[in-house]
Amino acid sequence: MLFKKNIESAFAKFDDTWTPYIAGQINDTHIKLAKFEGEFIWHKHDHEDELFWVIEGCLLMELRDQATITVAPGEFLIVPRGVEHKPVAKIPTKVILLEPTTILNTGNTISALTIDQLGAV
Repeated sequence: MLFKKNIESAFAKFDDTWTPYIAGQINDTHIKLAKFEGEFIWHKHDHEDELFWVIEGCLLMELRDQATITVAPGEFLIVPRGVEHKPVAKIPTKVILLEPTTILNTGNTISALTIDQLGAV
């Protein structure tokens, strides 16, 4: 079955930050939309890689053992499995995430920001 989605319309359906929403799926990979603002938590994913694709705003990816990486609109960053990271958005930022369906948004760290049942847009 063919599947088409307008990204801006999907982003307009929610306002909360740090809560990913499933916008689609390709095989075992979710296409998620999220709005970031402020700081997330330090975490890592032992078995999954993540892709952060900035649509609007600016993402700073803090890494424990490396310099912070800035990701501008139109750019994406792949965080390999096992790399501890903390996303930061000093301004409101819209991000597309490509992640395995098995991934937990806070990885190895359980906190108030952990979401185990994702909504859809």
